[in-house]
Amino acid sequence: MGVIKVGTSSWADQSLLRSGWYPRSANTPAGRLAFYAGRFPLVEVDTSYYAVPVPETTQGWVDATPDDFTFDVKAFSLFTGHPTPVAALPRDLRPTAGAGRVRRRDLPEQAYEELWSRFRAALAPIAAAGKLGTVLLQFPPWLARSAAAERRIVELAQRCRPWRVAVELRHGSWFDGAATTATLDLLRAHDLSLVCVDMPQGHPSSVPPILVRTAEPAIVRFHGHSDAWRDGDKQDKFRYAYAEQELRAWAERLAGLAEDVDDLHVLFNNCCAGQAQRDATRLAQLLAETMLGDTPVPVGPRRTSDGPAVAASRG
Repeated sequence: MGVIKVGTSSWADQSLLRSGWYPRSANTPAGRLAFYAGRFPLVEVDTSYYAVPVPETTQGWVDATPDDFTFDVKAFSLFTGHPTPVAALPRDLRPTAGAGRVRRRDLPEQAYEELWSRFRAALAPIAAAGKLGTVLLQFPPWLARSAAAERRIVELAQRCRPWRVAVELRHGSWFDGAATTATLDLLRAHDLSLVCVDMPQGHPSSVPPILVRTAEPAIVRFHGHSDAWRDGDKQDKFRYAYAEQELRAWAERLAGLAEDVDDLHVLFNNCCAGQAQRDATRLAQLLAETMLGDTPVPVGPRRTSDGPAVAASRG
């Protein structure tokens, strides 16, 4: 029987800091992460998508968290094919001329390889502490299924080894009819975790929430179902509170998947003014009820005076 870890896709976004979720005593980056890690056993590092952190920063994350804490780290945007602001690159690797955003083709090979070297160096302290869950490769909505795209996924995953790798695909062609089986077979063949996404449907970037294990850990990310998904800004797209009946239904589904996996990572990405933290806490409570019955038991590996840490295990 598997272990379910529940967390959120950020611990330091500005709307969360303004929401009052953190006490006044958690007034430093390390203090806030320590407070978060006292309540959740898992977090997704989103900042690494926007800039490659330095090892001193990631070592600080390691030092601020308990031994059993887990980080899932999102890969730098340039690696997965997203146009990336030049200002997000280290100063010594920025092109001397060109547009405000760059892609891989805009960088010399040596600069691109150096970026990967620095990304791996940033993850090294987390991995050395046994706290690295997965490297998340989140591909852009325009990456359609093709032989070249499949090769691209495999090549990037190889750059992340020996660490675990998860893949989030955001183009419907990967899950169109018979393509679904081929996509899942590809991921299984290369030991890559499919990221199951709960998100609004009917949009160009929509993919169905396929709850299966292709590798360890299994991963589910919750984006919410905002009506502003197509035209809203980033905050509006993720401004969504999961209803109790939605969370109860997901608790049943996740408990079923846990029967067939060793580890299941559940991440709430509806990061708007603490809503992700509230929904994650409630889902963990429902998972404990679903998997462990009504007997009062700790929900996770640690408890605090403010509430339970958020993880559930079975078996």
